[in-house]
Amino acid sequence: MRRIQAGSALSAFGLGFTVPYLYVYVAQVRDLGATTAGVVLAAFAMAALVALPFTGRVIDRRGPLPVLVVASLLASVGALSIGLANGVTTVVLSAALLGAGTAVIQPALATMIVWCSGASSRTRAFAMQFFLQNLGLGLGGLIGGQIVDKSRPDSFLLLFGIESVMFLVLAGIALTVRMPRPVSLPGALPVDTEAKAKSGMRAVLGHKAMVQLSVLGFVLFFACYGQFESGLAAYGTEAAGIEPSTLGTALAANTAVIVIAQFVVLRFVEQRKRSRMIAAVGLIWAVAWVIAGYAGLGTNSQAMATAAFISTYALFGLGEAMLSPTVAPLVADLAPESMVGQYNSAFALVKQLALALGPAVGGPMGAALHGPYIVTFVLFSLGITVLAVRLGKELTPLQNQPSLAVKSRVVAQHKPSEPVEAAA
Repeated sequence: MRRIQAGSALSAFGLGFTVPYLYVYVAQVRDLGATTAGVVLAAFAMAALVALPFTGRVIDRRGPLPVLVVASLLASVGALSIGLANGVTTVVLSAALLGAGTAVIQPALATMIVWCSGASSRTRAFAMQFFLQNLGLGLGGLIGGQIVDKSRPDSFLLLFGIESVMFLVLAGIALTVRMPRPVSLPGALPVDTEAKAKSGMRAVLGHKAMVQLSVLGFVLFFACYGQFESGLAAYGTEAAGIEPSTLGTALAANTAVIVIAQFVVLRFVEQRKRSRMIAAVGLIWAVAWVIAGYAGLGTNSQAMATAAFISTYALFGLGEAMLSPTVAPLVADLAPESMVGQYNSAFALVKQLALALGPAVGGPMGAALHGPYIVTFVLFSLGITVLAVRLGKELTPLQNQPSLAVKSRVVAQHKPSEPVEAAA
């Protein structure tokens, strides 16, 4: 588990080096124009959507380890190719290769974490992964920002080279791991003939709780992550008069809250029902959107607007810290033993769709329709609460609160013996 977590953090560190600067690199450094840069970003996202539907079945048949190694090698080649590319076709194909590789890495890592954890440790394992990935992304972006120089194309080649090496390191670490067999949550779905008869997405779509979780996941990622660098950024600069440099401060505040609060929140979350924690996140994010609306009223001082805008990102970070130990482990606990990879890949596909549609919808609204934009995402956040409550009704007690399994074992081990009646 330590090796898997280290590799995951290092790959996130590599991504942090390049993803924030991909648009600038293509449009300005390589002088290929804004249109080409948009196509490159679209290719990065679309490649993930193409690769993910096939990923889960391969993981379940071959195991997550070989899939992770191959995906890491593809991502490494894609990253280095972007740094060397100087034409439209080459840079688009390289971005597609990088996008497909990084997309496949996520469900493979998630499945490896499931295989290496049990009911008592899975929640903390996914929380640790989220913490380390955010830390890696933040540090990568921070260090990368000190290296990049638009007047020196070689500085970008260095960034993409470092990213390529990080993916090779991930593959190397993965090759040293000996994978155990997965440990199921007590009360989880058994591997039955019906589940085996159905294949791929049909099995997932036939699982009501998983479908509800996928819908909930789409709304979660659409209303939060899909707005960070698009709609919310556009709203902040256009409606609230936020300086572009403040956007970096807001993202730093988001990361700081995650890093500081993750394990404090974890102790609170893991003793409570997952559905209630997700419902609480919806309420927290609704408050965050209301504060963002306050920042854009135009009746406040610029300092107040800036503080409110940064607070919005900080509240999003608090919600993210609560989600990391709930949503990803719940996907694993819902999956039959032989379909963990397919469930993880299906959820990753839902996430990718939300991240693709979120900017497309939120960007124009945040820039031009300020009031409707805030109202829309307040309602989306409240929708998270409603969907989470409904999902809770479809979960077994152990799926909704795995800590019950630990408590029941402790009670069984310490159950006092019954008094022996005296002989008549």
